[in-house]
Amino acid sequence: MAVFVVDAETMAEARFGTSPLTETLAALNILRRGQPLPWHQAWRDRHVGAFHDYLDDDPVSAAIVAHAVSSSWMADFLTVPPARPDMTLDDELVALESLPDEQIRADLAHVRSPLAPELRGPGLARWTGALLRWVWHHTIEPDWPRRQSVLRADVVSRIARLGRDGWSGVINDIRPGTRWLGDGRLQVEERPYPPCDVRGRRLTFFAAHCRGGWISWRLPDRFGIVYPVTGIFTEAALSTPDPLRRLLGTARSRILVQAAEPISTTAVVAATGLPLGTVGGHLRVLTEAGLLRKRRSGREVLYWWTDAARALVAGAAP
Repeated sequence: MAVFVVDAETMAEARFGTSPLTETLAALNILRRGQPLPWHQAWRDRHVGAFHDYLDDDPVSAAIVAHAVSSSWMADFLTVPPARPDMTLDDELVALESLPDEQIRADLAHVRSPLAPELRGPGLARWTGALLRWVWHHTIEPDWPRRQSVLRADVVSRIARLGRDGWSGVINDIRPGTRWLGDGRLQVEERPYPPCDVRGRRLTFFAAHCRGGWISWRLPDRFGIVYPVTGIFTEAALSTPDPLRRLLGTARSRILVQAAEPISTTAVVAATGLPLGTVGGHLRVLTEAGLLRKRRSGREVLYWWTDAARALVAGAAP
C-alpha cells in the first residue's frame, strides 16, 4: 500500500477546495472510458459524441488522451495540485502550458509506451492546453455554477465531519484505498507504492465529479488528494418516507431529505426540479422550524440537518 507520512503541522494546515482543472481532468476521464457511474451517465451521453468528433479531427489530442490516462495512472504533468484552491482554469493552465516537450513525452511514456508518432512533434503543452480548454468550455463551464455549488457543499460537509469525527472520520470513506492508519500515516492507495514523506508540506483535498479520484503532487512541497463528490450531491435519487411526506408535504419533505449534508439552494433546485422561489421559501420555513442549519460559503448559503431533523427523518423511515 502507498502511505503519506504526515505530522501535526501537515494535517493542521490541510485544506479542502475545488479546482476547475481537476474537474476538467475528471470529465476527460469519464468521456474517454465506458461504464460511467449512474449519476454521470446522462452528462456523458450529452457530450461523448462531440468529444470523439474533436479527437477524430485532432490526431495529436487523440494521442495525448490515449497515452495520458490508463486504468491505474494519469500522466504526472496533468495532475499537479493548484497553488491554491479555487483558481480559474486559465490560472491553473499557466504552469502546464510552460512545460517542455521532453517532460510531457516522458510522463506520457510512463503511462503507455511506445509513444504514438503524433507525439514526436513540438508544442505538446499547447495541444494539451487546447484539449483541456475544449473539455471545459463545451462540457463543464455552462453548468459550472451548479457544479461548484455541489462541490462546495461536499467541502462544507467534510469540514463539519472533521470537527465531529476527526480526520479518521473524514478520510476513511473519502475515496477507495484511502484511510487513516494512525501514528502519522495516511494510506492513499492500496497499490504497493513506496511511502512518501509529506511532513511540513502542503496537503489539499479536492472534491470532483469523478469515479475514484487520484493522488497528485508537485515535488517537493505540494500534494493533493482528489476524491469523488459525495453521492448525495450528485443528483442520485433520494427516497422520501411516506410519513414524512404526509407531515411536511411533498415538496418540503423532498427538500429536507436532500439536506442530509450541507447543500446549496442552487443544488436543491437542480436535484428537485422545483422553482428557485419555491425552494427558497421552503428552506426558510424548515430553518425557522429548527430542522435546518445554514451557513454562507462564498456566494452560496448552505443548508443541512439539525439533530431534530435527523431524528425526524429516522423516525419516519420504514
